Amino acid sequence: MHDIRQIRDNPAGFDAAITRRGLAPVSSDILALDAARRADISAAEAALAERNAATKLVGAAKAKGDEAEFERLRALVADKKDEIARLEAAAKEQDQRLNDLLMGLPNLPHDDVPDGADEAGNVEIHRWGTPRSFDFKPLEHFDIPAVRPGMDFEAAAKLSGSRFVVLKGAIVRLHRALAQFMLDTHVTENGLTEHWTPVLVKDAAMYGTNQLPKFAEDSYQTTNGWWLIPTSEVTLTNLMAGEIVDEATLPRRMTAHTQCFRSEAGSAGKDTSGMLRQHQFEKVEMVSITTPETSRAELDRMTRCAEKLLEALLLPYRTIVLCTGDMGFGARRTHDIEVWLPGQNTYREISSCSVCGDFQARRMNARFRSGDGKPDFVHTLNGSGLAVGRCLIAVLENGQQADGSVWIPPALHPYLGGKTVISPDGALV
Repeated sequence: MHDIRQIRDNPAGFDAAITRRGLAPVSSDILALDAARRADISAAEAALAERNAATKLVGAAKAKGDEAEFERLRALVADKKDEIARLEAAAKEQDQRLNDLLMGLPNLPHDDVPDGADEAGNVEIHRWGTPRSFDFKPLEHFDIPAVRPGMDFEAAAKLSGSRFVVLKGAIVRLHRALAQFMLDTHVTENGLTEHWTPVLVKDAAMYGTNQLPKFAEDSYQTTNGWWLIPTSEVTLTNLMAGEIVDEATLPRRMTAHTQCFRSEAGSAGKDTSGMLRQHQFEKVEMVSITTPETSRAELDRMTRCAEKLLEALLLPYRTIVLCTGDMGFGARRTHDIEVWLPGQNTYREISSCSVCGDFQARRMNARFRSGDGKPDFVHTLNGSGLAVGRCLIAVLENGQQADGSVWIPPALHPYLGGKTVISPDGALV
């Protein structure tokens, strides 16, 4: 959500920023609605003052026996009442139109975000690790012999349809170990506070983190109105909704491991092989609530928290800054981390860390009180730390051996009872 006062103060600056997101200048439409709304409010206030003044005179006219003046004033009061109702209704309509317009506009990019129309404009800023050289053709995760017994897409299709999977045996243990490893690292090393949150939320929560109204088709809604969360960004960030906290309590750094649900509307035929893009999946999410002065540095910190997980798992990766045309709706700057998948011979996204500024905070009215006592909007950040299923894919593909087994990174051994390998027949050994 954008600050209407900033648009009034600098419409040219707002248009310059919004055009970087590939949209046409829109400040004139915004300001026209804003002016009409304010004019109706002002006229309603003036009419109310006139009605109140006339109401005070009605009794006096009656007491004097001035019947003509009494009737005139009484008619004036009635007319003003109707006028006030009409003006207030018009102002409410203009306010809704203005709100709808502002709600449909993406966040403004940071000045340091590269310009670009699509992913071709993204810029790599960091790379770690060297992709392994195989003396055999590396397979995609679902074709590795050690994986086949524990990854059943046909059973999932029988239960739920496409883009679901049933995990079992060694594979589901490895999946669970990855999530626990991520949580433990965030809590003990990165200073995040672990939460457990619902996966069903009300409309207001989805509006707060900008999934609604624009992206309703990307999520699932139950018949009684709850929404299934696409990520615990929704629940963790909305813990601040309607709150005013002391500046001394910031930053608030949170993490949660949840099931996530996405309809993937509009992505037919894209990344459909294996576990890469599922309707139901798990993520360990990171959310930070900060002051405006510290949010940009917090993005770098959050990104580093995700990167260190991949380094501990010995997985090569690269970090890129998304350009203005590839950035998410609510972001001011986004760092995507892409892990190396030898089965696909490419890097694929495993984490996306974004700073949203006060964009979400305005939608959910989340504020902090600084030393001068004046409330101001917090800044919000969110990031994957990490996508558990995609991390599973990366561990399997990077650890595959010529005999069909999978080598497991040492960081996970304590979570697997000391087991170090998945044998070609799918057993942990």
